[in-house]
Parts: sequence; C-alpha cells; structure tokens
Amino acid sequence: MSRVAVIGAGAFGTALACVVRRAGSEAIVWARDPAIADSIASGKGNPVYLPDIALEPGIAATTNLATALDGADAVLLVVPSQFLRAATEKMAPLLADGVPVVLCAKGIERGTCAMMTEVVAETLPAAPVAVLSGPTFAKEVAAGLPTAITLATSDARLGARLVEMIGSTAFRPYLSNDPVGAEIGGAVKNVIAIACGIMAGRGLGDNARAATMTRGLAEILRLGHKLGGRGETLMGLAGIGDLSLTCNGMLSRNMTLGLALGEGRPLNEILAERRAVTEGVATAASVVELAARHGVDMPISQAVNRIVNERADVGATIAEVLARPFRPEFHND
Repeated sequence: MSRVAVIGAGAFGTALACVVRRAGSEAIVWARDPAIADSIASGKGNPVYLPDIALEPGIAATTNLATALDGADAVLLVVPSQFLRAATEKMAPLLADGVPVVLCAKGIERGTCAMMTEVVAETLPAAPVAVLSGPTFAKEVAAGLPTAITLATSDARLGARLVEMIGSTAFRPYLSNDPVGAEIGGAVKNVIAIACGIMAGRGLGDNARAATMTRGLAEILRLGHKLGGRGETLMGLAGIGDLSLTCNGMLSRNMTLGLALGEGRPLNEILAERRAVTEGVATAASVVELAARHGVDMPISQAVNRIVNERADVGATIAEVLARPFRPEFHND
C-alpha cells in the first residue's frame, strides 16, 4: 500500500485525503490546527472546512510535519499558493530525496510571480513534481461524486505511479505532459471567476457573464502560450473545464467574492467572514505583473486587480473595460 502525505487540512486537502483512501492508498494529513487534526484522526471529520461531510475511514492526521512526511511515497501539497514557499522550506530537511510532490494549489506567488512548480524547484530541488488541476469543488470530491482532473508531469512513469495512488472510479486523473498549461489555467481562472461574480452581483445579466468568461479564456490562452503552455491543455479540464465550474458555481469562493463585490460590499468585510483563502485576490496582482513582463494584453485581469488590490470603484472600472476600442475577436498577442 502506498503512503501519501497530504500537506494542508483545508477543504481540498481533506477531500484529497478521501480520494487517496478510495484509491486504496494510506493517507496522512498534516494540519496546523490541533483541533482539526484530532477531529480527522478520530473519524469525526473536518468540522471547520467540510462540515456535515463524512470522511473516508482510516485517514490519519498530525500537526507534526516530520511525522506526516516519514515514509511517504508521494506528497500532495494543498496549502494556499501564497504560503507554499514557507511550507516547502520547512519540508526541505524532512523530505527524502526522490519523493514526488504534487502541486494542488492554484496560484502565482505574489512579488516574485513564480509559478508553484518554480517555487518547488527552488525549495525542494530533489523532488520530482506534478501538477493536479481541474474542476474540483472540494465538497463534491469529499462526497465521492464523479470528478475528472488533469495530472500534469514531464515524467510519464511518475504520472502512471501517481494515478495508481489516487485514481478511482470516482476520481479520474487524465495525464498531461504540460505542467505550465495546467498551472496557468488553474491560477488565472480564479481571477476571471471574480470578474464573473462581479457581473452577476451588478445584475448585468447572463450575456455579460458568458462574455466575461469567454474573453477571460482568451486571456488565459494568451498568457499560457507566451509562457510555453499548450492550447490543448487550456481547452481541457485544467483550462476551460475548471474555468466554467469556477465562474458558474456558488461553491466557488472566487465567484462568490466577486458577487459580493458587485453587490457593493467592501472587500475587507467579505474576507473577514471567511476562514478559507480566496486565491484569486493575491493571484490577480501576480497575473497582471506577469502579463506586463511578457507584453500580454489581459484587460479583465487588470480590471479585477484594480478592484481587489487597488480599491478601484467597481462601476467605473466596468465602464472603462466596456469603453475599450473594438477589435478582432482573435489575435496573437
């Protein structure tokens, strides 16, 4: 039986521990909060992040990082993207060389604009890396509802091993050799989902939300292409699949944050009510900076960044986007 360490006991980390158990592997979750670790280990579930969801039996949990990593055959990294570097730096002296890590957080590091794979390459240079991305609401994953994801790695043999550790009839990994595309799709879709939520909150109609999602996909494709990702990846589960779910589902933290912003609520008030991280807020700044470095036009992402990080007026920002010059639908920049 493979032993899989899940680093992070939020909703998605806990859900992935259920995935690991359903696949017949041993799962141990590392949690910062002793109360959450105790609740999971005693079979009572995760009352903070997945209330009323019964977890798979046999999931172990600990607050000791060394214990979680001891003897692990693979590690699922499910800490929020802006905290990934701190987590992997702590893991570095504890993780055996050659143990693969699977990146499950969707974001771009603020300040450095580093992708999650780049952070791991710097902090865990001896660890093979894969990226898990796709349309995955944690509540549905934990409940065992059918889910398909992209598992991207440049090492086909590693990909096959990981599929054995986490794949099941309810959780279907599709292998890809394009980690860059998988990361870009997963990160930028959170920003676009905030924009779609704003459209809904302002009462601008389904046409506007569909247009925002579609033009947002064009931004994802442009940035992905510039950074070396493939269009087919971004038209798959890690791209349009994840985008469509996050922009339309009320379980999406990013979409519902945008909805509240569109209704006129202040950002600090919305975030104060949430224990779980809304990745798109910090990622918006990184996406805009990364796009500027590479000369990529991303007006929707720029608008979201102005609203959530520069406190721009929502109505005025929407008006600026709508006043942009007319142009062909498809272009190569």
